[in-house]
Amino acid sequence: MSFQTLGLDPRLVDCVKQLGFISPTPIQEQAIPLLLQGDDVLACAQTGTGKTAAFGLPLIQKIMQQKQDTLEAKIEVETSTKTLLDTDKDHPVTPRKVNRSVSGLVLTPTRELAQQVFDSLVSYNQGLNIVVVYGGTSMSVQTKELAKGADIVVATPGRLLDHLFVGNIHLKDTQSLVLDEADRMLDMGFMPDLQRILRRMNSDRQTLFFSATFTKRIREVAYKMLKSPKEVQIAAQNSTAESVEQMVYPVDKSRKRELLAYLIGSRNWRQVLVFTKTKQTSDMLAKELKLDGINAASINGDKSQGARQKALDDFKSGKVRALIATDVAARGLDIQQLPQVVNYELPFQAEDYIHRIGRTGRAGETGQAFSLMCPQEQYLLDAIETLLDKRLPQQWLEGYEPSFSDPEEPQMKRGRSAEKRKLKAKLKIHSQRGKRR
Repeated sequence: MSFQTLGLDPRLVDCVKQLGFISPTPIQEQAIPLLLQGDDVLACAQTGTGKTAAFGLPLIQKIMQQKQDTLEAKIEVETSTKTLLDTDKDHPVTPRKVNRSVSGLVLTPTRELAQQVFDSLVSYNQGLNIVVVYGGTSMSVQTKELAKGADIVVATPGRLLDHLFVGNIHLKDTQSLVLDEADRMLDMGFMPDLQRILRRMNSDRQTLFFSATFTKRIREVAYKMLKSPKEVQIAAQNSTAESVEQMVYPVDKSRKRELLAYLIGSRNWRQVLVFTKTKQTSDMLAKELKLDGINAASINGDKSQGARQKALDDFKSGKVRALIATDVAARGLDIQQLPQVVNYELPFQAEDYIHRIGRTGRAGETGQAFSLMCPQEQYLLDAIETLLDKRLPQQWLEGYEPSFSDPEEPQMKRGRSAEKRKLKAKLKIHSQRGKRR
C-alpha cells in the first residue's frame, strides 16, 4: 500500500516521498483513513512506529481543505469591502483584527515531545502556520508567533493555559484535538489542566488519542471524552517491540553505578540512554560517571529548557556518551539509531517500562534494553512482567552477583537510628533546662 491510496493530498504524498517514506507503517495505514473521514480515534501502537505522521498528515490535510473551502468566500468579502470603500472615500477603514483562533491543537506531556511533534509537522507543512508553546522559554516570543495567526498549535498543558488566560488564543473554533502520549496526558496529574482546556473548546470537534500503552482506567476516561471512537490496535496491547533485546541483571543496589560503568566501558557503548526514577539520582549518577571517565549529562524537570536542550544536542552529536534521564523528561526523545537503553532503576509504573525501552529499536532498527535490578525491586519487575504477560530473561554477571544482604540498607537504617537517638538526647536536654527555669 502507498500513501496515495490512503486518500492523502498529492502534495503531502510528494512531501513524504521526499522525506524518504516509501510506504505507510501499520499505524499510519489504519489510522489515516479514519482521521480523514472525521472519526474520533483511540490508537495504540509501539513507540517508533510513526504515530506522529499518523495524526499529523491528516490534521494538516483537513486544515488545508478548510482554508481552501473558505478562500473564495474571503476573496468575495474583501472584493465587496473594497468596492464599498472606493465609493465612499470618507468611510473609516476598520483595523484588521488579529486572528486568535486555532484550527488544530496537539497536546503533549513534555517540552521535548512538543518540540519533536512540532519539528515533524513542520517537515510535512504545506503553507500552514504551526506554532509550538511550552514552559521554560520566553512567553513574549511565543505571543508574537501566535499573533501572526496559528493554524496548528503544539503545546504542553500548563503553557497553553497561560496563553488562554491572557487571551493570546482561543479554542472555541478548534476542529481537531490530539493527545499524544495520551496515557500520560490522562494521568491524574494532568487531568485538572486538561479539563480546564476542554471547557474552552467546542464539543463538536474531532478528538484523537495516541499512545503506546493504555491501562483499563485510562481507557475508561478516554471513552468519556470521545464520541463513538474507532480503535486502532497495532500488535498486542501494552507490548514491547520484538526488535528490542531485553535483559535483566540482578545486582546489589550499592553496586549499580559500578556495574553501569563496567557495561559502558567493557562493551564500548558510545551512546546509551539511562533511566532513573528521581531527579536527584539522575544528577548524582551523571556526576559519578564523569568521575569514572565517562562523559555524561543529566536531563530532568529541574533543568532549564536551555540546559535540557544542550544535553540532548550533545548526546545526539556524540559529545556526551551517557544521557541520564527521568521518565517525564525522556518522553518524546527521538534519537536515531539509539543502540542501548538502561533502566538504572525500574519504574514505579509498569507502563513506563514500555515507553523507556521504546526509545531504542525505532523505525525498523534493532536495540538493546538492560535493567539493573536490586532485590528490593523484585516487585517492580513482577508488575512489568504481569503487564507484558511474559517473563523477562535474567543473567547474573560474574563479579556482580547479588548478595541479598546489601550493606547499604543496614547502614542507612543504622544511620537513621543514630540520628533518632541524637534527636531524643537533644529533646531531653532541652526538657531538663525548661524544668530548671
